[in-house]
Amino acid sequence: MVIYETTQKQKSKHVQKSSQNSLSHGQKVKINTIPVVKSSKQRDQNLELKPGLYIIATPIGNASDITLRALETLKLVDIIVCEDTRVTSKLLSIHGISKPLMIYHEHNANRAGPKVIERLIRGEIVALVSDAGTPLISDPGFNLIQSCINKNIHITHLPGACSIINALILAGLPTDKFLFVGFPPNKTGKRKTLISNYKFIQASLVFLENPKRLTKTLKDLYEILGDRSASIGRELTKKYEEVQRGQLKELSNIYNQKKLPKGEITIVISPPATSKKTPSKEIEQLIKTTLECLSFRETVNAVVEATGESKKNIYKIALKFINKKT
Repeated sequence: MVIYETTQKQKSKHVQKSSQNSLSHGQKVKINTIPVVKSSKQRDQNLELKPGLYIIATPIGNASDITLRALETLKLVDIIVCEDTRVTSKLLSIHGISKPLMIYHEHNANRAGPKVIERLIRGEIVALVSDAGTPLISDPGFNLIQSCINKNIHITHLPGACSIINALILAGLPTDKFLFVGFPPNKTGKRKTLISNYKFIQASLVFLENPKRLTKTLKDLYEILGDRSASIGRELTKKYEEVQRGQLKELSNIYNQKKLPKGEITIVISPPATSKKTPSKEIEQLIKTTLECLSFRETVNAVVEATGESKKNIYKIALKFINKKT
């Protein structure tokens, strides 16, 4: 559930309280305001939008995190395509925007997608937003973008909030190379298999998780990846933002004893230690599972990157699996 926060009421109460305190001592009250370069009306007039699809990032919790460009664009589009009209309506209401809304999510994409494309072909200006954060990142929209590209429809992205980037920055872990894994499977067996596939990747790993499954996932991560440094971000950008840092085993114990956490959870895990040589059995298992979803060449390159082993050695092992199939 997405909860947008606005501090306007709190600011008003604070100003009123400070005014009363200052006036009681016979002092004048000076309220600092942010200078406005242009009115919203002037900005809207200067902003010209060509027909097409505008992919717009929305706040992940704090309504103030939306960009000025995003607000100006949302005021000018013909229709806003969103996951949940209730969530998007709330955000628009906070910023005084009223526009027609159209639902588009993973369950109706096959029906709603062609309707969006029809509007775009007619020359409409369409905005695509998700419930929170950057569209397409663990959210629907990939097929819609592909359709636009195939039909030469203009598309552009208005960058903004993203929980993955927020969590990565606050984690205090390597950021030069990272891999976004998304939500692990619900079932334990499939979850462990997924984690095993990323065991030797030389990059920080970023997972999203449901609070109800957090303790189980942390236990599996520790068992398979070892006791790596990790960070758990919760309710990022919101009032009760929390970032818990430590080793996987320590974090697993902490959350196992805590009450069920609330809010969106983002897990960041440090890369594996590079000094250890990857066991041959684990290399073979990694090659086997990778070959199921990648081509031979892609598998060799991916395993070399993940393990640091020589390309010649990985090529020979991978070739054995190919020969067995034939």
